[in-house]
Amino acid sequence: MTSPLGAAGELAIRSLIEKAPLASSLAEAFTSAGFRLALVGGPVRDAILGRLGNDLDFTTNAHPQESKRILNSWADSVWETGIEFGTVAGKRGDTTVEVTTYRSESYHSDSRKPEVEYGKTIEGDLSRRDFTVNAMALELTGRTPTFIDPFDGLTDIKKRILRTPNTPQNSFSDDPLRMMRAARFASQLNFAVADEVLLAMREMAGRIAIISAERVRDEFTKLIMSSNPRIGITMLVDTGLAELILPEIPKLRLEIDEHHHHKDVYEHSLTVLEQAISQEERLGGPNLVIRLAALMHDIGKPKTRTLIAGGGVSFHHHEVVGGRLTKERLKTLRFSNDVVDDVSTLVSLHLRFHGYGDGEWSDSAVRRYVRDSGELLTHLHVLTRADCTTRNKRKAETLAATYQALEDRIAVLMEEEELSKIRPDLDGAEVMALLKIKPSAAVGQALDFLLELRLENGPLGKEEAERELLRWWATKK
Repeated sequence: MTSPLGAAGELAIRSLIEKAPLASSLAEAFTSAGFRLALVGGPVRDAILGRLGNDLDFTTNAHPQESKRILNSWADSVWETGIEFGTVAGKRGDTTVEVTTYRSESYHSDSRKPEVEYGKTIEGDLSRRDFTVNAMALELTGRTPTFIDPFDGLTDIKKRILRTPNTPQNSFSDDPLRMMRAARFASQLNFAVADEVLLAMREMAGRIAIISAERVRDEFTKLIMSSNPRIGITMLVDTGLAELILPEIPKLRLEIDEHHHHKDVYEHSLTVLEQAISQEERLGGPNLVIRLAALMHDIGKPKTRTLIAGGGVSFHHHEVVGGRLTKERLKTLRFSNDVVDDVSTLVSLHLRFHGYGDGEWSDSAVRRYVRDSGELLTHLHVLTRADCTTRNKRKAETLAATYQALEDRIAVLMEEEELSKIRPDLDGAEVMALLKIKPSAAVGQALDFLLELRLENGPLGKEEAERELLRWWATKK
């Protein structure tokens, strides 16, 4: 369906003019060079939905080297990371654009890299897109802008449903990552997924194995950072995709967590994720580390599940096992070392609060809590509070009050002792001078001893620290 603007096109143009005024100048640059240019895919969908940002995708009949030449004269900076797949990107002001030659791409059954063929028409290009709501274009280089919607994506936007332009089997065969995109768009847009698409996802889930870990990671990151990740995660689990990319999550459905009185640990974990998201303002906004930690905090439970005599279940040390499993999974998915370390640390620490019971925290316990969490202290606050999913109102209020008392105590000690900068009262040079020793393992042991004293007793002062160190050293001779 190709038509003059119409209501949808007019809305898209108005949104484009308001939020990305430089797009028209880019269209003029391509027109002057004798090529066509159209806004395409997600930006058209988002323009219609009134949520267009400053990252814009275009399609053109110009080949990549020609697009690069035009962008070099238009943009402030240009990069060609995806040029072998027909894409050249550039940035001008606050607007980032990607320009891709009309194309189709497909995967062989055992290949991780797509084969790209350049097309001749925009209609052919749109026919190879993932979903009808992304298979619309706004042609900008004609006499007047033209809205192109050959697969009735506008109707699907109105119905809030995800369908594929071709059969879902063909679409997912072309690019199996589209199965994950269905879950991601469902979470981002709060759209339903057509029954035939869900059926194909179940039938073809195994095809995701040919997609690189990096692409899977990036798609899952977009999903979990969406406004409603529960929708997409549930879809991945229900279709069998999660079993292949994040198998620890569907395994949680097998474990009954009587402590939380949830149907299973899986439902509890999704609730913890949602409750962590509701507190993200404490972390400055949407936060990948806290979302991953909330989702994965209990993945050690299946391996540690033990039946208790007389009924009940225990998961002894599941946080330790979970921390190790989290590190392994996130490494497999090629997350950065910082993300791997931070998320696995939070999973390992998420039960620390409960280990101290309901009593008053000693200063020593508070210092160790702060020391072990380090820069992740606020993350740990958020995760620990989110992990309370009991339906017992009185119990929930008691837990919240107890944790608030801990946070208040931390704040007091932070002010009194600068807890975030806990160090031994003597440094390495002072230790060596006092004990008359050279750099060696003994220096590290001495510093560890002093740090333990500092954690247990608070600041000692230099003289007291020296006396304690000499007493300790005498026992080592």
